[in-house]
Amino acid sequence: MFRAGAQALPTATQSLRITAFGGFTGSDLGLGASRNLGGTGGVDVGLGSHFGVLPAVEVRGTYAVDGHVVASDKSVLGGVRLGHAFGRIQPYFDFLYGRGILDYGGAGYPNSTYTLIYTHTAGNVMSPGGGIDFSLGERLAVKVDYQYQRFATPVNASQRIIVTPITFGVSYKFNFNHHPRYDKRAP
Repeated sequence: MFRAGAQALPTATQSLRITAFGGFTGSDLGLGASRNLGGTGGVDVGLGSHFGVLPAVEVRGTYAVDGHVVASDKSVLGGVRLGHAFGRIQPYFDFLYGRGILDYGGAGYPNSTYTLIYTHTAGNVMSPGGGIDFSLGERLAVKVDYQYQRFATPVNASQRIIVTPITFGVSYKFNFNHHPRYDKRAP
């Protein structure tokens, strides 16, 4: 006897997810009392779901707008992000790598032997971090993000500066499976 059955999975699935995010960033630069206020923006491109893990490729940029007392930071980073959804809460971890610039305000910043004064330095940045997205609906979420950034720079004896930015912002998820025929809100 032949039995008819329904499909186990829906036929319309969204394996590619694109999320744009932005927010206000407060950074501690690890140089005396150097703190910055700036903005961070970026894009995550999600690559489906694998065993409950949501992998993504991320690109982000940070630009300091206030805090030139000792130094200010700018960076463009890219890398991988791994998250998992627990209902409306999605924690994630990321590892980013890229380039950064530190601009030293006022008369510059002396090196460890006081033989040079730096006005700005550029170098590679490694940035492991993580955060939480709190979903407010189908597309909008509130974001809290923390990064631990290691700037390669010659201004001190260790040849690096640790910057710790914390970002509070929002993210928007684009829906590419939206079709008016299947949308209950469409007229």
